[in-house]
Amino acid sequence: MFTNEKKSGAPTIYDVAREAGVSYSTVSRTLTGYAFVKLSTREKVLRAAEKLGYVPNQQARGLAGGRSNMIGVLVPALNNSYITEILRGIDEALSDSDYNLLLYTTHRRRGKESTYAATITNSGADGLLLVVPLIPASYLATLRDQNFPYVLVDQSDPNAGSASINTTNWQGAYDATAYLIELGHRRIAFVSGLAGLASTAERLHGFQDALADHGLPLEDTLIVEGGFTEQGGFDAAQALLDQSDIPTAIFAANDLSATGVIDAIRQRGLRVPQEVSVIGFDDIPQASLVYPKLTTVRQPLDQMGRKAVALLLEQIEQRGADKRQLTLETSLVIRDSCAPPLQRNR
Repeated sequence: MFTNEKKSGAPTIYDVAREAGVSYSTVSRTLTGYAFVKLSTREKVLRAAEKLGYVPNQQARGLAGGRSNMIGVLVPALNNSYITEILRGIDEALSDSDYNLLLYTTHRRRGKESTYAATITNSGADGLLLVVPLIPASYLATLRDQNFPYVLVDQSDPNAGSASINTTNWQGAYDATAYLIELGHRRIAFVSGLAGLASTAERLHGFQDALADHGLPLEDTLIVEGGFTEQGGFDAAQALLDQSDIPTAIFAANDLSATGVIDAIRQRGLRVPQEVSVIGFDDIPQASLVYPKLTTVRQPLDQMGRKAVALLLEQIEQRGADKRQLTLETSLVIRDSCAPPLQRNR
């Protein structure tokens, strides 16, 4: 059941229908995942919904049938352990409740996160966990206007209007960089994450502040974007190793890019950690299985999933509850991929 009554200027299903040039029933069928909608029509409706920032009227849907006991989870993909560890925590927390999991992936289609989130909210979910980057602020504002429960996982709302679960990204990066400096490294490179994310900026700032506090210069040529991917880490390391004075240590903003960094170093015939030390961030399961075992900053990924569920159920059960922002502690895990630097001939 949908309502055509506007509330607080929020877009309705009728607005989406007018924008797309289709009937409101077509919009309803498209956004609830009905299979028999022509592809061109489906794309037209999704573009209109995304443009308007449409989410369903939660009160109207509640009148139609009450709670569904379904929790929607939106993730970029299922091809890395960072996501699966968070999902494991979410699943374990939900197993202790009366709620079931409704999982969607964006397949890393940049700019489509809000469209997929609208699909989940229209599918009957009682709340939404967003484990995806770069959700538009306008869409978050619409969710808030509709009083739809949601939690941001490993990201933050710059307007501080969202419930969120995060970690001490700055401190973790500071500790990792300080450890490399204590080993004797002075030429340390940084492979950054995905541009536009708060975690990317916080880890970069932690790296920069550690250098400054230890009296080391910040060289722009030693900071290369890796995009949080293995291929990105590989490409970034190639660029760093092309320099005439290569770094003695490389700090990658996550473990996936760190594995790419290690592959690039080995391809050059160099040894880790004897000639180039490598440190990562996340402590995914593979970090202790690669050779050499990866020194990294541990994020409590499964705990993040559990805490996110607790925050979301709090909102569902207590409408109007404060939107809490929780920050969990990171910790440095020392393994085998870092060592004091060799003295190089200059």
